[in-house]
Amino acid sequence: MGRKVHPIGFRLNVNQDWRGRWFAEGAQYREQLKQDFAIRDAIRQEAGRAGVSRIDVERFPGKLKVSVYTAKPGILIGRKGEGIKKIRIALEALTGKKIDLDIKEIKAPDCDAFLVARNIADQLERRISYRRAMKRAIQQAMRQGALGIKIEVGGRLGGAEMARNASLRDGRVPLQTLRADIDFARAEATTTYGQIGIKVWVYHGEMKAQVEEKAESTEGVYVSE
Repeated sequence: MGRKVHPIGFRLNVNQDWRGRWFAEGAQYREQLKQDFAIRDAIRQEAGRAGVSRIDVERFPGKLKVSVYTAKPGILIGRKGEGIKKIRIALEALTGKKIDLDIKEIKAPDCDAFLVARNIADQLERRISYRRAMKRAIQQAMRQGALGIKIEVGGRLGGAEMARNASLRDGRVPLQTLRADIDFARAEATTTYGQIGIKVWVYHGEMKAQVEEKAESTEGVYVSE
């Protein structure tokens, strides 16, 4: 069997950043990690169909900064900021600390891997053909500027007796190239035949300049004895 490496974890500190930026040890680490999951679940429940893709958590003494990346910031913020106020109150009650919410808009939602995967999952739950959903998602992503996209679904596709995998791709998706800007996400569709898993890889191009800059900054750090 091949060894599968998470595309985002593979590129951490190269051209990808951590989703949670804080440090802790022992029991404090466990509690803060569980709190991060609870924060993300609470925001997704309140957001509804606002198209929330990514939630970053950064911790400071007595304060948390939560960055929410969404395709529809107007729905999340609500009329006169009512939605954002409700989320902030819920998170402050959950964490017991002051919450600084930063809402960021996703300019090209059809090129965001999580939103693409979630869109396909919603279509499968509405009994739309998996091949039709995959082809449409690929066409929209390439039209919005993606240089490559790969989609893989697995499960009892079309109500088949035996589970199987099916994949489609368009353009380039260089998974072994560190400087490649790869967005990856997974989602699950709950159908009458069981769970269907969806994986999406989106290639946005190379980030050569950033990678070379990081490489130059590490020169001379390691000295052999």
